[in-house]
Amino acid sequence: MTEPLLEVDGLGKNFVAQRSVFGRPTAVVKAVDGVSLTLSAGETLALVGESGCGKSTVGRLILGLIEPTTGTVSFKGRSIAGLPPTELRAFRAQAQLIFQDPYASLNPRLTIGQTLHEPLILHTQMTRQDRSARVGELLTTVGLKPIHARRYPHEFSGGQRQRIAIARALAASPKLIVCDEPVSALDVSIRAQILNLLRDLQQQLGLALVFISHDLSVVKHIANRTAVMYLGRIVEMAATPALFAAPRHPYTQALLSAIPVASPAARGQRRILLQGDPPSPIDPPTGCHLHTRCPRAADICSTSIPALLDTSDDHWTACHRWRDADQRAFQLVSELPMSPSLQRLVDAFRPMT
Repeated sequence: MTEPLLEVDGLGKNFVAQRSVFGRPTAVVKAVDGVSLTLSAGETLALVGESGCGKSTVGRLILGLIEPTTGTVSFKGRSIAGLPPTELRAFRAQAQLIFQDPYASLNPRLTIGQTLHEPLILHTQMTRQDRSARVGELLTTVGLKPIHARRYPHEFSGGQRQRIAIARALAASPKLIVCDEPVSALDVSIRAQILNLLRDLQQQLGLALVFISHDLSVVKHIANRTAVMYLGRIVEMAATPALFAAPRHPYTQALLSAIPVASPAARGQRRILLQGDPPSPIDPPTGCHLHTRCPRAADICSTSIPALLDTSDDHWTACHRWRDADQRAFQLVSELPMSPSLQRLVDAFRPMT
């Protein structure tokens, strides 16, 4: 069996939210709480969940941009914690990040050519002439022209800027890219182009993607596996078709029931509304974090943290009562399409074969 490219084991990250007058922590947020996952080369794993659930923090922990409180991140079988500077730089070349906002992620003082030269200077031994040729190649790869290297970020649209951000991520020939909401700030038409670009590049280069998103229709289109997070924990993880067809955790069911469709009643879909307000991340409920809002919570849910277990066929669920799930409301979820406008655009921008 092939060794996973990325292994995350028991990952946790705490942030101090409040300190006493003496500087001692009095309130701590567990942004990530015991996350474990694996990712193989050429695979796309989506992280989904509501704002503040810890998705982006997991992405930054994977890249070593922030230090974990607990747990380990291993890349190609080796922990990235405590790597010496030379090896850490080599890891940086192999693992890159695409930011959410294409307007804030590019330096307005640098031309696009200068922006793309930087990772090549840091991570390669190319001559200046070779770097210039590589910049032109990168721009062509993402659908732009080599002449665009002379321009500044303000001369491009949002979609073009995100293409440039993708080119920058590809500059050092990485094996892993964390995509942090890469299309959420773009128009629907541009979104489809960027999704197709990412999928095509993945197939050509064998990239592994961690795709962080709120948009479940996008996740269904691009991800091989999907992990659902709630208050810092993964509550369900499975192959994307299986997760959409038969969600087992009540939080996943509520998320999927919120996917907008043209006529929910006609498709037999029932909207599930979780009762009450989301708990504070500073003082989350004991046991299962969802038990205060869960329609099928039992006494054990308030006292015992459910383990993330393989309930069948590599479908992992963290719920004491997952067997009680009512699947009738989700028998058609696997058939729910991408929004019609986005689907038409995805098809329209698919390269002709």
